[in-house]
Amino acid sequence: MKRFIAILLVALTSCSISYKFNGASINYDTTKTISIANFPIKAALVYPPLEELFTNSLKNAYTRQTRLQIVSSGGDLQLEGEITNYDLTPQAVTENAYASQTRLTIAVRVRFTNTKDPQFNIDNQTFSGYKDFSSTQMLTDVQDELIQQITDELVDQIFNATVANW
Repeated sequence: MKRFIAILLVALTSCSISYKFNGASINYDTTKTISIANFPIKAALVYPPLEELFTNSLKNAYTRQTRLQIVSSGGDLQLEGEITNYDLTPQAVTENAYASQTRLTIAVRVRFTNTKDPQFNIDNQTFSGYKDFSSTQMLTDVQDELIQQITDELVDQIFNATVANW
């Protein structure tokens, strides 16, 4: 009986099952690299740090949530696009015709190429996110925090659309 328990313990400890709950469904046997191009700003209103922040956030997400290696070009997965909208619009107009809230909206157009499984390619899909802030605040006071929040939301949307095929 002791021998059976010992064998059972060895068998159970030598077998392991690994689950990742990040939503990525990538066949790592065939897909090993991703190239992420810079996302230039093509919007009418421009906030220069946004290009680098957005591109780096995308790279960080794929690095943290997948086992893909980032390469400068020609990856098994290829992600490119541009920031097409960076806009402020008044929201929640009060009885005296002033806006009590302002909305910052960012939109990006994405092209995604899966060289190993082209059925998952995305051609010019637009993703957008927004955050509202009080009109009593200056944009310059809240801009960096809002941009980070919107960028995180956009990166999640893009990640889910490109490698979370469920």
